[in-house]
Amino acid sequence: MTARSTAREEILARMRQALDGAGAAPGSPRAYRRLLDAGTDITAMLIDRLVDYKANVHHGLAAIGAALGGAQRVVVPADLPADWRIGGAEFVPDTGLSTADLDGMDAVLTGCAAAVAVSGTIMLDTGAAQGRRAITLVPDHHVVVVRREQIVGHLAEALPMLDPTAPQTWISGPSATSDIELQRVEGVHGPRRLDVVLLDD
Repeated sequence: MTARSTAREEILARMRQALDGAGAAPGSPRAYRRLLDAGTDITAMLIDRLVDYKANVHHGLAAIGAALGGAQRVVVPADLPADWRIGGAEFVPDTGLSTADLDGMDAVLTGCAAAVAVSGTIMLDTGAAQGRRAITLVPDHHVVVVRREQIVGHLAEALPMLDPTAPQTWISGPSATSDIELQRVEGVHGPRRLDVVLLDD
């Protein structure tokens, strides 16, 4: 028996001793709220949260070009719908581009899997029109298209819409941190600019 396994067994033995006679663990309450009140305008709530997070919100397919804001080279998932490729940019399908290639892109354009109104969170699970995680984390500007039927009120409603076996990215506004002296710094862990295009159909 190695020193490492001996230490492991000693720690586990101490844990068993500490828990001896403790009884069964209490159940976890599951009565948390799962739905918003009937009549709540979840789209308006999502927009409010996104704007509060300093994301830019646009409406309609024609707004994609404006959301890209003059970007010259835009990386897109290979399966991005053709009618989303609007504007004068060069749309570069991701075929396993390197990190350096992605860093040289002006923006990325993707779809999403779900959007949660109460938290203003947009969720991606590498599904249709989303591509791999890297393309949404390296470029400095992310334009994401959200269809109305993808908007839900609470997180509990969104989880069944996601692939639990796929890598997921949950986005609540542009990447930012206030870890250093409580000063907000954007673009630390991902794109510093987020534009959301809402589609009615």
